[in-house]
Amino acid sequence: MYHHVKKLMYRVKVDTPNVRFGNMLLEQFGGANGELAAAMQYTIQGWNCVDDIARRDLLLDIGTEELSHLEVVGALIRMHLKGLKTDREAAEANPLVTIAGGGGVALLDSMGNAWTANYLTVTGEMDVDLRSNIAAESRAKIVYERLIDHTDDPGSIDTLQFLMTREITHMKAFSAALESLEKQPFSIGRLRPTPGIVDEYFNGSTGNGSEGDIDMHGPWQTSLGLHPVESELHGGAGLSVGNVSGILPGEDRGNQDSGRPTLTAPSKEELVGAAEAKN
Repeated sequence: MYHHVKKLMYRVKVDTPNVRFGNMLLEQFGGANGELAAAMQYTIQGWNCVDDIARRDLLLDIGTEELSHLEVVGALIRMHLKGLKTDREAAEANPLVTIAGGGGVALLDSMGNAWTANYLTVTGEMDVDLRSNIAAESRAKIVYERLIDHTDDPGSIDTLQFLMTREITHMKAFSAALESLEKQPFSIGRLRPTPGIVDEYFNGSTGNGSEGDIDMHGPWQTSLGLHPVESELHGGAGLSVGNVSGILPGEDRGNQDSGRPTLTAPSKEELVGAAEAKN
């Protein structure tokens, strides 16, 4: 159940409205990396999370806060766009919002593209979703940085600084939740990768480039068990594709399956029975 409290999480103040900057701010209202996308992504992940009520609570906590951030961004946008209602020249900065929305906020990005659920990443696999959420918070933080670079209004800067900072807070929470699963960092899903080929770094960009770039080497080729292999086109052995033979169950799950489930979650007996029936 949701209950709206008529108070912003952060008080918004704009000294000098700027309709063009207000149009930029729409990116964090209806854009791919905006607050609505984050709110919907985390909330739907939480609703789908029936196997772990602790991390379900985390997702719903942060998803709800993102809705409050959407309200803050919306207030900031309305203050900057208020000139659209009365100033014909200002209205030219965003005719779509002026005519269709009366100069208020709309679920559009800064280019006028409508918000879409295609922005969301919901896999139903806890560690995968948490990594997606960490990446989403990273992208949102960068967008806020760039918005701050395009305004001199002190009140707007403070509001954006608040929102930007909360992205890092959420990254910390998601990272801690991921770490608490106690999984090996590259253990994804239930099937193990094929040995040998999983550790081969394929050198697929070779030779000297027209801009002085050469065939580079770095830790991404030799760390975490990796080693480089050359393409057959350059006299190398290529990838060990001969190692691929069937599926390998038994991937490390850490604590991923040990959370307390909801009352509607399938029982362990049901899960075992389904697996036996499949085999």
